[in-house]
Amino acid sequence: MENIQVKELDNVVVLFAGDSGDGMQLTGTLFSNVSAVIGNEISTFPDYPAEIRAPQGTLGGVSGFQVHIGSSRVYTPGDEADIFVAMNPAALKVNIKKVKKGGAIIFDEDSFQKSDLTKAGFITDNPFTELAVSETITLIPSPLTTLTQKSLDGFGMDGKDVLRSKNMFALGLVCWLFNRPMDKAEHFIQNKFKKKPTVLEANIKVMNDGFNYGNNLHLAIPTYTIERSGDTVPGKYTSISGNTATSYGLIAAAEKAGLQLFLGSYPITPASDIMQDLALRRDLGVKVMQCEDEIAGIATAIGASFAGNLAATNTSGPGLALKSEAIGLAVMAELPLVIIDVMRGGPSTGMPTKTEQTDLLQALHGRNGESPVVVIAPSTPDDCFHYTFMASKIALEYMTPVIVLSDAFIGNGTSLWKLPKLAELPEIKPNYVPADFENYNATSRNEGTKVRYWAVPGTPGFEYRNGGLEKDYFKGGISSDPLNHQKMVDTRAQKIQNVQRSIPDLEIFGNENADLLVVGWGSTRGHLMSTVSNMNSKGKNVAMAHFNYINPLPKNTAEVLKKFKKTVVCELNSGQFAAYLRAEIPGLNILQYNKVQGQPFTVTELEQQFEKILK
Repeated sequence: MENIQVKELDNVVVLFAGDSGDGMQLTGTLFSNVSAVIGNEISTFPDYPAEIRAPQGTLGGVSGFQVHIGSSRVYTPGDEADIFVAMNPAALKVNIKKVKKGGAIIFDEDSFQKSDLTKAGFITDNPFTELAVSETITLIPSPLTTLTQKSLDGFGMDGKDVLRSKNMFALGLVCWLFNRPMDKAEHFIQNKFKKKPTVLEANIKVMNDGFNYGNNLHLAIPTYTIERSGDTVPGKYTSISGNTATSYGLIAAAEKAGLQLFLGSYPITPASDIMQDLALRRDLGVKVMQCEDEIAGIATAIGASFAGNLAATNTSGPGLALKSEAIGLAVMAELPLVIIDVMRGGPSTGMPTKTEQTDLLQALHGRNGESPVVVIAPSTPDDCFHYTFMASKIALEYMTPVIVLSDAFIGNGTSLWKLPKLAELPEIKPNYVPADFENYNATSRNEGTKVRYWAVPGTPGFEYRNGGLEKDYFKGGISSDPLNHQKMVDTRAQKIQNVQRSIPDLEIFGNENADLLVVGWGSTRGHLMSTVSNMNSKGKNVAMAHFNYINPLPKNTAEVLKKFKKTVVCELNSGQFAAYLRAEIPGLNILQYNKVQGQPFTVTELEQQFEKILK
């Protein structure tokens, strides 16, 4: 024991990968949670296939989970892994490019037999030589399957169930490697499997055996410690996914507004977790209706909004397309509605488990007629809470639909989150009709803000009709008058523009006289921020501006973007935000860097691109 080398690190990246049935998502989540509760900063990237039932051991079925752990704020899951746990040859082949030189690969040697190599498309008996794995990478073969079978000998479990537990052996081994407390890990396992006592007991035993295996063998690499983050403000913390943070943002907003929360939803990858999380909160008065299709989901939410609730619906890109007519109805009726779009890759069904930012123009313009809505985009898993809360606040105070553009990267990813105090959250004041208002109708509004007054049905003296046909600006009845239609279109547009009063100005991170301004929106912030910080530390002069409020844009947007000689807009699509900025700010001269691969940016590729621009 006295010969064990312990290295103190500022940060480390760990990648778990195997078959979809190997429990890599659970393993990565548990390791992340344990790291978070002991005070480390975390950023995670679950990456799993749409082919959940792909043949075992094949490339199409590889599931991975990457986590970046730090003693100070980490903005990305990391470009390359320091430690890679490979459960089979397919996982090795798919992820080998993600392993850092000087890193280590722990692999289940039991799963690297001839038949396994053939399934993964290897043509030789040595996959590491075939892949030209760097000599700087330490290879650590471990008989994970055999050791798991020995660990559970006598449990009376069938062979398949035993093999399902080898991820826990790997978890215990990695917990030893990074000095993670086993009692915390056991706590999470107990919560996960409390209704399955045999599985619970087996998993805890296997995990502890994995820990002891590492402790007794000492492997070929040192153990590591990552100190608790010194950047964290005192308070209660937990790890949280973007989807869960989104759910909590809706709950908190309903509480602050004094309203009941209703979600009308159809399950769709990668947004389903929002519905599932909210369905568990009946104790907080949350009502969830799982519908048979996307249109029914939003239609029920519109009905709930009309009845006086904080109403929401969640979906992904294909579902947003189906909801477009109903969103137009909410625009016409001027009802508060929160629409959460967890974006995914590709047109049609595309790549449901992969990430892109390709729904932006659909969110801005994807409806018939002039149907403007507010569009907001969170940047990290934890700030999905804040921006969903703000989306709810804007919807209720401006009587408008608000689209929240999350994506698979931050929706499924996790980060450290400080639990907020409800009393410290901003007030939410729904735009109710004043009690002394006279001659109320469906279009009665505050002429200063252009926001329609909300009379909840059943309020005595404020009976009215509302619907999807154009209404007379003054009388509220149905109107086809051309000039009235123009006035209503202009009014609804001005109402959305007035939201600028409630959103912060665009900030510049870095030197306002920088040689290059990097611009992004939504989930790209972490990678862009890390890149800009790296380049500035090397003596480059680069600044950054990042957008969370898309429509309307912050009122100082043109001023900021025209301040720099060179500006590059980076996004995970073919240039949608860049096109939008050019349309909104005539004469704007901007460059683009775009990626549409179902994967987030890497810091390395961004730095290379910015270096080229600076030359």
